[in-house]
Amino acid sequence: MYFEMGGSVFMNTKECIEGRRSIRKFTSQAVSEDVLKQIVTTASFAPSWKNTQVTRYIAVTDESVKNKIAEDIAPMWIGNTKIIQGTPVLLVVSMITGRSGFERDGSFSTSKGTHFQSFDAGIATEALCLAAYEQGLGTVIMGIFDEKKVAEAVSLPEGQEVAALIAIGYPDESPEAPKRKTAEDLLTFI
Repeated sequence: MYFEMGGSVFMNTKECIEGRRSIRKFTSQAVSEDVLKQIVTTASFAPSWKNTQVTRYIAVTDESVKNKIAEDIAPMWIGNTKIIQGTPVLLVVSMITGRSGFERDGSFSTSKGTHFQSFDAGIATEALCLAAYEQGLGTVIMGIFDEKKVAEAVSLPEGQEVAALIAIGYPDESPEAPKRKTAEDLLTFI
């Protein structure tokens, strides 16, 4: 269900969350820089530890770089190779290290240590995927790859590390929703 507010049309949040699927096949249609900027702007509103906003994105559209990542860096699972070669845009999601979960003096504020930066990147990544879905794009988040080689391939700035890869483009498939656990399976009351 879409609704209108201030002249803009929006997707219902529940339907957006329930309708988004991991898309592994894309059309050859390019994704414009403006659309990518809109999606990243929306994702920037995701909450983060003390508003540190540590998540960053590198949009890889260069076929030679995508192929290098697909063939040399992510072949641990052949499915990722095919996805990366077939997507118009490969987003490299990275995190600025040493900020999320920390105090200004460098000490940890949480017992989670450095793991909180991954939590923040995960929140931002899902916000990005939902924003992409609202724009008619499909996404799939990939985690099987050599992080150091990806960082080298995209010249990741020092002080950042790779969190995930996201294939993003116009879907060329409509997968059914996999079975979900019930609230009774997932929720405990005390």
